[in-house]
Amino acid sequence: MPSPLKCDFCTKPATVHLTQIVNNKVHKVDLCEECAQAKGVTDPSGFSLADLLLKASLNNEPSVPAGVRCEQCGFTQADFKKHGRFGCPQCYRTFSSVIEPMLSSMHKGTSHTGKVPQRALARKSLYEKLTQLEVDLDDAIKSERYEDAARYRDEILQVKQSFDSKPTVDS
Repeated sequence: MPSPLKCDFCTKPATVHLTQIVNNKVHKVDLCEECAQAKGVTDPSGFSLADLLLKASLNNEPSVPAGVRCEQCGFTQADFKKHGRFGCPQCYRTFSSVIEPMLSSMHKGTSHTGKVPQRALARKSLYEKLTQLEVDLDDAIKSERYEDAARYRDEILQVKQSFDSKPTVDS
C-alpha cells in the first residue's frame, strides 16, 4: 500500500489535492485539512479561482501596474482577484495584459467567436448557392448559352423548393 501524500506546507497527511495545468505543465498542491483551511481553499467564500489563475504559473506572468483602475467601473486587479469576475466589458480591455496570456494558455484563442446554429449554416449555404446560380444564369443568357441557362434555371427551382421544404424559424 503506497504511503499517504504529505502536505506541501507541513508534514501532516494531505487530504486536499489541487491540480492545475498551466502552459501544458501540471502543477499539483497537496494540503492537509488545516493548511487548506488556512489558505482558504475549503471555504467557498474565501477561495477565489481568479486568485489561483492570477498566481497560476511560477513564471513571471505580466501584471497590471499598481493603481490601474477600469475607466468605466473603477475595478482594480485586486477587485478581480477578490470577486473572481470583472465589473464591466471595459475591464477586459483594461486588464488585457493579464487575462490574454491566461486565456491563450487555456483556450484556442483570446476572442469569443460564438456558435452558429446548424440550420442557419445550411440556410446560408442554400442562399449562397442560389445567388451563384442566378449569376451563372445571367451570364449564360448574356452569352447566349441557352442549354446552360436552362440547366441553371432547373437548379434554381430545385434550390427554391428545398427552401420551401425546410422550416425557416429556428426553434
